[in-house]
Amino acid sequence: MGHGLLNGKKGIIFGALDSKSIAWKVAERCVEEGAEIVLTNAPVAMRLGEINDLALKLNCQIIPADATSVEDLENLISRSTEILGGKLDFILHSIGMSVNVRKKKEYTDLNYEWMKTTFDVSAISFHKVMQTAMKLDAMNDWGSILALTYIAAQRTFPDYSEMAESKALLESFARSFGYHWAKKAKVRVNTISQSPTVTTAGSGVKGFGDFFGYAEKMSPLGNASANACADYCVTMFSDMTRMVTMQNLFHDGGFSSMGMAPEILED
Repeated sequence: MGHGLLNGKKGIIFGALDSKSIAWKVAERCVEEGAEIVLTNAPVAMRLGEINDLALKLNCQIIPADATSVEDLENLISRSTEILGGKLDFILHSIGMSVNVRKKKEYTDLNYEWMKTTFDVSAISFHKVMQTAMKLDAMNDWGSILALTYIAAQRTFPDYSEMAESKALLESFARSFGYHWAKKAKVRVNTISQSPTVTTAGSGVKGFGDFFGYAEKMSPLGNASANACADYCVTMFSDMTRMVTMQNLFHDGGFSSMGMAPEILED
């Protein structure tokens, strides 16, 4: 049951693929808290996923968009403000993809053209979304922009490959663009560094199952679930967090502050 934290607010949710997606959970929670939303994903992802079911459930519209295409983003944002009847209050960027990881290329033998695609899809698209929204003056003052990231931006996780650099770039964009948007219109920009989460995308990383169990034991509170992440996103979209911007916020049960856990040594 919602508490009305997002009553009257309007937003766009990128990246809902299926019911395991964090973006899917965020969309559900935003509507539950009183928001009106538009869903979007790449056309290929829409064919593979279940986003139409979510749109029916939440009584919202879907606008296909390639987040690497400025033309697609201009259409998405313009149409969203028309559909929702006004400027936006929040945007969730939940996008990540590595062809090298999918093709099981070792980190020391990466295909650089694929790497460029990884950076464009997983990080540069975040800058494109924000730049397009700013140019179209599509955000209300005190709006909130979020992107989902991972601690591999700061620490080495060998099997995460060049997605680690993508997340580091993503977080840098949040800090840099966050400054400019705060000065212009009080819009805040943050990233949420989530626990390893059982999603369709995350589960494709080599050794994910073993690492998920490791993180569960290392984190004093255990791994944060997709539902818990959705709750956190709602608070960041709400007016309760107006003075938080340009931050990378760890939502990981304490994992990021740990050095060693006795439970790991016992095993």
